[in-house]
Amino acid sequence: MITHIHGKLVEKNPNNVIIECSGLGYILPISLQTFSNIPDRENIKLYTHLTIREDAHILYGFANKTEREIFRMLISVSGVGPNTAMTMLSSMDCNDIQHAIASEDVEKIKSVKGIGIKTAQRVIVDLKDKILKTFNITEESLISNNTIKIEALSALEVLGFNIKKIDKTIQVILQDSPDISLEELIKKALKSL
Repeated sequence: MITHIHGKLVEKNPNNVIIECSGLGYILPISLQTFSNIPDRENIKLYTHLTIREDAHILYGFANKTEREIFRMLISVSGVGPNTAMTMLSSMDCNDIQHAIASEDVEKIKSVKGIGIKTAQRVIVDLKDKILKTFNITEESLISNNTIKIEALSALEVLGFNIKKIDKTIQVILQDSPDISLEELIKKALKSL
């Protein structure tokens, strides 16, 4: 198994990178999440996962171990292949995926292109316990965060703000500060809007 690759960044695209290592050029499919986290410098290190099929050996690249771990969990689910897992990692960041699975948010998972309701449900059934255990997410923190989020959304919607814009802003704040109080969350959201 190839665990990582360290070399010269030759080319960087939203869906793949080319890294030269010991005179060989490796093309690695990446997610948009990794694309935005790769520094524009000459030498980089990416964590990898090798998939071997009849017609190809594909080395996937990840900016960090957490993203690679989530990718591996996703492809372990029946009906979720590497391309679907990469699409999911491009559509949502690692925290969003963890919380969507842990809180059984079928709609959020289903919003990813290529994932239907049955696959979304299967992802939740197969991975919820693994996600909770691997990333130390507690049921209490999920309930608490969800309650605070709903209350903040209601308060800001009453003030006349766009619900979609509020939701994105609150999501970002909760990712940065998961233990934030309701008042602080509303104050930070108002500053951002």
